[in-house]
Amino acid sequence: MVLERFGDKLVFDRVEAKLLRGGISYRELMEVEFATVHAPLDEVVAWLVENVRVRPGLAELAGRYNPIVLSSGFAQLIEPILAREGLDLEVRANRIDPRPDGWRVLWRDAGTCEVCGDACKRGGLPPGEVVFVGDGYSDRCAALTAARVFARDGLAEYLDEQGVRFETFEDLRDVAAALRS
Repeated sequence: MVLERFGDKLVFDRVEAKLLRGGISYRELMEVEFATVHAPLDEVVAWLVENVRVRPGLAELAGRYNPIVLSSGFAQLIEPILAREGLDLEVRANRIDPRPDGWRVLWRDAGTCEVCGDACKRGGLPPGEVVFVGDGYSDRCAALTAARVFARDGLAEYLDEQGVRFETFEDLRDVAAALRS
């Protein structure tokens, strides 16, 4: 949403396609895309708090299981939305340096993943058996390590292609119900 509202849509479309063809890494994608955002952080946060809708069931899931929010996005953008929802969850995410000449990504993990060779979420997973819920490209490597995976959209397509078992979900109420049973 930030890139579509405050970034350069043409750059976004070009690098997304290049990523899916294997032409650039996820790290490169994020750095190129967010360098096109020049808006002040407080303006972007205010717009997100007003416009972002969390997936239904987050409060129920959070109240029962206290999940970690593991994101390839930015803590400064995620935390205000969680606060709006009255949720105090641990957020493991990248940070941004919101410069007027283009935002810079401050990576949570400086190195690359030993498994996928890219900037991924695997290093942010807690030790032990994990239930993973995801929907996108950046969820791929981390999802492969989980004991139980709930997937939709691009992540579901990827796991299906890889022959990896997962459970589908529409919203987080589905996840909470499946975990209870």
